[in-house]
Amino acid sequence: MSDSEERPPAAVVFDALGADYEKAFAASPAHLASLDWLLGRLAPGSRVLDVGSGTGRPTAAALAAAGHDVLGVDVSPVMVALAARQVPGARFEEADVRDLPLEEASFDAVCVYFSLLQMTRAEQTDVVGKLARAVRPGGSVVLATVPADVEDVPIDFMGQPVRATSFAAEDFAALARSAGLGVLARHAVEFTPAHASAAPEPHLFLYCARAQN
Repeated sequence: MSDSEERPPAAVVFDALGADYEKAFAASPAHLASLDWLLGRLAPGSRVLDVGSGTGRPTAAALAAAGHDVLGVDVSPVMVALAARQVPGARFEEADVRDLPLEEASFDAVCVYFSLLQMTRAEQTDVVGKLARAVRPGGSVVLATVPADVEDVPIDFMGQPVRATSFAAEDFAALARSAGLGVLARHAVEFTPAHASAAPEPHLFLYCARAQN
C-alpha cells in the first residue's frame, strides 16, 4: 500500500493545495463575518480549537491576534507547517480530529470550517458531538459546510479529485442540535473561490452555543 493510500484522503489533497487554498478561500466575507461574531462572544484569553486549521489564515490568525489561546489541528503536515510559520501566536498539531482525545468542556469555543466534507455522515455526526462536548456549557461553536444532500460523490476540487459527503441545510442544523448545540443563527451564501477552476458554491455557516447544564 502506498503512503498516500495509508493517509487520510484529506491530508493528500491539502498537502497538494498548500497556500493555494488560502488564496482561494481566505477572503470569504461570510467566513470573516463569522469570526467577527465569535470574537464578539469570547472573554479575554479564551481557549479556542480550530479544526481543519489549514494555513492558519484567516481563522487562527484573527483569534490569536485578539489574544486568545488557539490550538489548530489539521491532517495535512504541509498545512500545519505553513500555519506554524504564518501564525506564530497559535499552536498547531498534525492530527485527525476523529482520533484526537478531547477533554469534556476543555475549550471556550470551537471552529469547524469546511473540514467535515471528506468524512462519512456517521463520522461527521460523531465528530460534531465530540466537539460539542469539548466546549464548556455556554461556549461557542461555528460550523461551516457546503450544504448538499450528497454521499461519497466524486468531485474535482481545485484540480484535486476528492469524494464529498454532506447534508442538506436543515439536516446539518438538526445534526448540530442533536449534538447539544443551540443554533443561534445561520448564514447561507454563495461564494466563488479565487481559483481558475472554481465555480460558485453554496456555503452554510451555523452560529451555535453549547446548551447550559
